[in-house]
Amino acid sequence: MAYPAVPGDRPRHAADETLDLARGRTARPVTRAVPAAAIRRRIRIPLRLADDYSTIATVVSFNGLTDAQQHVALELGRPTAARLPLVRLHSECLTGDVFGSQRCDCGPQLREAVQRITKHGGYVLYLRQEGRGIGLYDKLDAYALQDRGLDTYDANVALGHRADERDYTSAAQMLHALGANRIALLSNNPDKGAQLARLGITIARQVPTALHLTGTNAAYLATKARRGGHDHLSRSLERAAGPQRHAGPLAGPADPGFEA
Repeated sequence: MAYPAVPGDRPRHAADETLDLARGRTARPVTRAVPAAAIRRRIRIPLRLADDYSTIATVVSFNGLTDAQQHVALELGRPTAARLPLVRLHSECLTGDVFGSQRCDCGPQLREAVQRITKHGGYVLYLRQEGRGIGLYDKLDAYALQDRGLDTYDANVALGHRADERDYTSAAQMLHALGANRIALLSNNPDKGAQLARLGITIARQVPTALHLTGTNAAYLATKARRGGHDHLSRSLERAAGPQRHAGPLAGPADPGFEA
């Protein structure tokens, strides 16, 4: 099946201005001190994912997170033995992570992150930020607006939210508490790295995720690429729309230090 390439120029919307403000806020080269959090408990849990991939995670909970949410870190592999721990900031997505929704790529990205980080050593930070921070019920309301023609960012704005309400202060607190102050970040989203850098985390390398493209999430991914500043995702979509189409996940450029 042919998928649409990333669209070109288009009129600007309110959500674009919101995203620009967010990028401007996070792009300033100012490091902001964050309150210290502490590790509350570490529990070893065997994992078996839906496709029967299995690994062992140490699940870490925390005290003192600024937003008082019950975020957790999954310690995978041997992060202390890695030259740079590989870290994925994964925002909770009940519909994608648990129920396998095809409207987004959240479930496949989480599955990819668990395997890659197990091999390399590092952490998945599982953040309770459903719907880019608007909550589950409002995310479902946003889906209804998307079914009427709005894209994922405009739908959030139409509900009275910012296009992306995620704040990664708690993620930075978690990394500081884990002693992971210098990391490789597994992400296509430039705002995650920009916010972490302002919060005292050194992003020594940004590692792109694979492209998890289906017929039902193509428009969503194109919107993220075009309006969310996900440049690597844009390039991956362009390659997938070209003459040589790829079956299954499309990996990013070869990176010998961070192969899945």
